[in-house]
Amino acid sequence: GIIKKAREISILCDAQVSVVIFSGSGKMSEYCSPSTTLPKILERYQQNSGEKLWDAKHESLSAEIDRIKKENDNMQIELRHLKGEDLNSLYPKELIPIEEALQIGLTSVRDKQMEIWKMHTKNEKLLEEENKQLTYMLHHQQLAMDGGVRALELGYHQKDGDFAPQMTMAFRVQP
Repeated sequence: GIIKKAREISILCDAQVSVVIFSGSGKMSEYCSPSTTLPKILERYQQNSGEKLWDAKHESLSAEIDRIKKENDNMQIELRHLKGEDLNSLYPKELIPIEEALQIGLTSVRDKQMEIWKMHTKNEKLLEEENKQLTYMLHHQQLAMDGGVRALELGYHQKDGDFAPQMTMAFRVQP
């Protein structure tokens, strides 16, 4: 019922109302006027009552968040500078470290490219060597098979002539 009354007061009186209720079992119920938020109401309460709702730990966390946001903004600006954006606002002395960072980055990229190129060249040589070995092995196997087929052909063409008319074709097995 109290949340219903809070809604009615908010509408009828055009007041900013916020209600937070915790039951004995720990269940939370809340209502906040549509025209505001709970943090805004708590901030107004703190200003009007003079009581601090946040302790020193929360204040230091808030300061840390602000510091990290500022650091993030600075890093975003530095990243834009490294990308070559927004350079007109910089002085020549500020451009020198950016140029040095870009030179170091360029050297690193070229070193990595060279490393990859050497690895590809090495792999190419290994593949060529393996191809030569496989070609050599295939050639020797083919010679051995050709020799075996010839021996079979000679065996079937004997002088007594029993098998010669029956075997008119020779079969070759190719890998």
